Amino acid sequence: MESGASGMAKRTASVSWRGGLFEGAGLIEASGSGALAELPITWAARAESSDGKTSPEELIAAAHASCFAMAFSLLLAEGGTPPEELDVQATVTFVPGTGITSSELELVGRVPGLSEEAFRAKAEQAKTNCPVSQALKGLEITLTVKSFEPAAA
Repeated sequence: MESGASGMAKRTASVSWRGGLFEGAGLIEASGSGALAELPITWAARAESSDGKTSPEELIAAAHASCFAMAFSLLLAEGGTPPEELDVQATVTFVPGTGITSSELELVGRVPGLSEEAFRAKAEQAKTNCPVSQALKGLEITLTVKSFEPAAA
């Protein structure tokens, strides 16, 4: 579903599941945008080895990495220093019996005309304020800048 008159956006996905939690399996069958292909899901992919299947945590990691990159690029552009490139990896940790405990963001960036100190400060701001970080409040959310290059202007 696209944006409504109010500017609100709603997104959908459909999943089917057959069997119990441990021996059963599911399939993400459709997304409203059509961007997601069918994706198999299982408990083993969630708590043990992915073996070519996905999990809610992997999808949350993709959502967090992409949301952070978008929020950070906005902050940089608003400050007059749009990024040449941002590479973000998110690792979401799931502990069986406890739940999702953390999301770790790792960042590599090339931003012309920006000091490393300003880069790190804006990255922290994006980490705190991106909508997915907001949705994950209560989890430990960390950010590690793996490398920064103040690319040639």
